[in-house]
Amino acid sequence: MKQSKIAPYLFLLPGCLVLGLIIFYPLVQAVWLSFTDYNIIQDPNFVGMENYQTMIESDLFWKALGQTFLYLIVVVPALVILPIFLAILVNQKVKGIGFFRSAYFVPVVTSMVVVGITWKWVYAEQGVLNYILDLMGLSSVNWLTSTSTAIFAVMAVTIWKGLGYYMLIYLAGLQSIPSDLYEAAEIDGASKFKQIIHVTIPLLAPSILIVSIMSSISAMKVFEEIYVMTGGGPLNSSKTIVFLIYEQAFSRLNMGYASAIGVVLFGITLIISIINLKVMSKKEKVA
Repeated sequence: MKQSKIAPYLFLLPGCLVLGLIIFYPLVQAVWLSFTDYNIIQDPNFVGMENYQTMIESDLFWKALGQTFLYLIVVVPALVILPIFLAILVNQKVKGIGFFRSAYFVPVVTSMVVVGITWKWVYAEQGVLNYILDLMGLSSVNWLTSTSTAIFAVMAVTIWKGLGYYMLIYLAGLQSIPSDLYEAAEIDGASKFKQIIHVTIPLLAPSILIVSIMSSISAMKVFEEIYVMTGGGPLNSSKTIVFLIYEQAFSRLNMGYASAIGVVLFGITLIISIINLKVMSKKEKVA
């Protein structure tokens, strides 16, 4: 009897050990380092709340935080809504649909470095996008070298790369919806658009919850595309929190301050995830 009670915990033990080593231990270590002055060369020196005070007084921190929230506000709705219609499109039973599903997923499996370099060429002053604008009789735009457009140009790449991934999550949800519901809605005279609003989207609520949480976390920790495409510039206009952490930790070797920013980022991400869970659970109860 005792063995049967212990057995489930024994099965959970390996996973808990892995999580402890790669997630919880580094998290505790980061919290400790956030209260120290540490630059790798010397041993950590406890300084209390000094790093957090420096962070609060830093204009660059607040600018990076604001741009991270801007990223969140623009990218997350796009990655929650657009893949739904893309999933509906590739859920049709037509010849060769497997090719289109694979084609839409190609950006997901492509290296971010390759994607970033390719889009830098597209956004270049003499690049493809400005060439198209020139053919249309419009003036060219400094997509990555202007403070007003740089971060939005990078956002477009994040959305483009993530569409296929979230499309697959929605596609799995769509294929679990009984076809009888659509037939009943069609008999009642509902148009295709009304079927999407009143049948598809409500039944995709669990998938929407997953996508909203995953895309929120991804938007909060965006780094690779900014590093490759803009380097946080021009004039820090595309610098986000994670890029600031990287810069402080590996360019300036200010590990204590970087850890403090990381702890704040963890707290914000946790709060956003909890809010997403509560909002979506309430919607499910209402439905």
